[in-house]
Amino acid sequence: MARMPGLPGSLSLSPRGVRASADLARRPDRPKRPRPCAPRRTPRLGVVRPLATSPRSAPHPRHHGQESPLLEEAQHLFRKSIWGQYCTLFLFQKTPRIYSVELSGTKDIKKIDKGDGKEKYRGLKNKHSNCNKNHQIQEIKEELDLDAHKLSIVDLEKKYGTNIITGLSSARAAELLAQDGPNALSPPKETPEIVKFLKQMVGGFSILLWMGVILSWITYGIEYSKDPSTPLDDVYLGAVLAPVVILTGTFAYYQEAKSTNIIASFSKMIPQQALVIRDAEKKTIPSEQLVVGDIVEIKGGDQIPADIRLLSSQGCKVDNSSLTGESEPQSRSCDFTDDNPLETKNIGFYSTTCLEGTATGMVINTGDRTVIGQIASLASGVGNEKTPIAIEIEHFVHIVAGVAVSLGIIFFIIAVSMKNPVLDSIIFLIGIVEANVPEGFQATVTVILTLTAKRMAKKNCLVKNLEAVETLGSTSIICSDKTGTLTQNRMTVAHLWFDNQIFMADTSEDHSNQTFDQSSGTWASLSKIITLCNRAEFKPGQESVPIMKKIVIGDASETALLKFSEVILGDVMEIRKRNRKIAEIPFNSTNKFQLSIHETDDPNDKRFLMVMKGAPERILEKCSTIMINGQEQPLDESTAEAFYTAYTELGGLGERVLGFCHLYLPADEFPETYSFDIDTVNFPTSNLCFVGLLSMIDPPRSTVPDAVTKCRSAGIKVIMVTGDHPITAKAVAKSVGIISANSETVEDVAKRLNIAVEQVNKW
Repeated sequence: MARMPGLPGSLSLSPRGVRASADLARRPDRPKRPRPCAPRRTPRLGVVRPLATSPRSAPHPRHHGQESPLLEEAQHLFRKSIWGQYCTLFLFQKTPRIYSVELSGTKDIKKIDKGDGKEKYRGLKNKHSNCNKNHQIQEIKEELDLDAHKLSIVDLEKKYGTNIITGLSSARAAELLAQDGPNALSPPKETPEIVKFLKQMVGGFSILLWMGVILSWITYGIEYSKDPSTPLDDVYLGAVLAPVVILTGTFAYYQEAKSTNIIASFSKMIPQQALVIRDAEKKTIPSEQLVVGDIVEIKGGDQIPADIRLLSSQGCKVDNSSLTGESEPQSRSCDFTDDNPLETKNIGFYSTTCLEGTATGMVINTGDRTVIGQIASLASGVGNEKTPIAIEIEHFVHIVAGVAVSLGIIFFIIAVSMKNPVLDSIIFLIGIVEANVPEGFQATVTVILTLTAKRMAKKNCLVKNLEAVETLGSTSIICSDKTGTLTQNRMTVAHLWFDNQIFMADTSEDHSNQTFDQSSGTWASLSKIITLCNRAEFKPGQESVPIMKKIVIGDASETALLKFSEVILGDVMEIRKRNRKIAEIPFNSTNKFQLSIHETDDPNDKRFLMVMKGAPERILEKCSTIMINGQEQPLDESTAEAFYTAYTELGGLGERVLGFCHLYLPADEFPETYSFDIDTVNFPTSNLCFVGLLSMIDPPRSTVPDAVTKCRSAGIKVIMVTGDHPITAKAVAKSVGIISANSETVEDVAKRLNIAVEQVNKW
């Protein structure tokens, strides 16, 4: 991740943009209270970090001074809040998509390097008020008026007037939306524009210039009182300095206000979406339109769109670190486990992130009525941290002011001791102070930053805060996601490997150019796995739309598999109905596989069918047999070698490769009444039958190679972060220029020198 001088955070490029997130300090552990199963921390409150997808920062010590514990809690809450974190926001556009750069919560990195965790908090003007807020926060934590986690599903349906199968009707949802308002947090109280303007007028170095103006006029007044014919030099000096300060302040205010308005319009362009069941259909709607009683589905990577009571869960884990203080992912289930709603496992909280798995839940609170909404109302109204250049300017002001005043006082004392008149000595003091103030500094800095911002604007990069230009210029490394950022996130099935052969896939509507035998027994098994081990679904009401243009609810990879299956096999949803799903383990980054168990559509076969897909090497290690020409054969060295040859060839094309396998569970061990438990995994996940490989291609964005070249010429190292196999990652990196034509990877060096990869000197 990128480490910038003065910014202890990281810069990463994701499908929605580039995010630099500052390290969030965590408080030392509080006293623990007993729990029947395992100890845990007392719940700690904060506002959840935005985006999910940002990595959790490592904790560092936090200084505890003489402030009261309640004030410390309020300060900590501010530090963790959404408004306390962001001080700078950039947006830049790369046709055809808009990307955003966020630089958050800056801090002096030198203090962190020395292990100095002291923090100075500003903006907490009324300690008594903040103590009252903190007392209210503790009440929210301990006495939440929430009982949905204790109710049965039947009672939930009665209380919220909904049905867990069909959801709310559209009419009822519209009625509740009008009654309760949108599912969004009320924005924090904004700083009045006049206050923003005055801050630009008197903030930073401007205060020294105003001091120079005032001292100039005071000097003239003293001299005029002694001699009315005194020249107007000091008046002219003050009259020149004052407009300079006003103009630079006005210019900076205008730039900030203009950028803020543009960014506010951008934030409305891509609203957060939620997958909801209404009128017995799955629909994707803006999360602001969610109402109490809605049935929503979430999956790994999603932000929970409201406070929800979980109705079902498959390997669901959430990040509640900023809400309860639990640093590890917390598992979620539909079981009531604690009287405290913050501690029970069957509640998901608005703005927390689902890390892995899937879950279905009922909305029980929206907007400001959510737990995080109540916290946010108490956390608003506190100021932001300063950027590195602002800190340096403030430090410079202190030095200049100290030197100027010190020299002035020293020479004043010398002048008085030499029997000079006191008034003349005072004028001498003021003159020395004025002489040590660099009057052109403020205007020079503002002009330089403004010109830089204008040049960036021509490159479709919007600067909200002029001071942040210097921070962005310190970027040395950009860590970029692959899918959807470097690539188009438009997966298409490209090749298949089964029966020891590689086939090119044809995704045209008539699939007339299909190169493999669709009557093959291996293809029949592979196509069934592709169809069943897939959570993607077509959006309803698209019967007349061509298959490849249909809108799909699901991620890019599963979308490609669904469309491919629909083209080859026909009605995929009907096939799924005939092979009802019994249990499922969703894909996660730890297991790197997805598994589901189904009834079969053969009335004479009472066995359950377990299907699995995932990273090819993970799938292969779970298999003991392989299907060749419709027959299972032992997985020996020759077939394993054929697998790795095909895998390497497809991955070398820059394609994402998935492996597929299955297993029919014996009817005597797994009867129709058998209860599958995905938490304890009371079914076999080894000795499966490997069926085949399928590869998908995600073309690189056309503008990426040029962007990478420009970054490299600017001295910025671009790193691609991906969970794909190294072979695939290497091919994609070469296609976009991250690995240049003249560069060698560790594997290339090992191959050239004919040595093991471990023996290569990586430094």
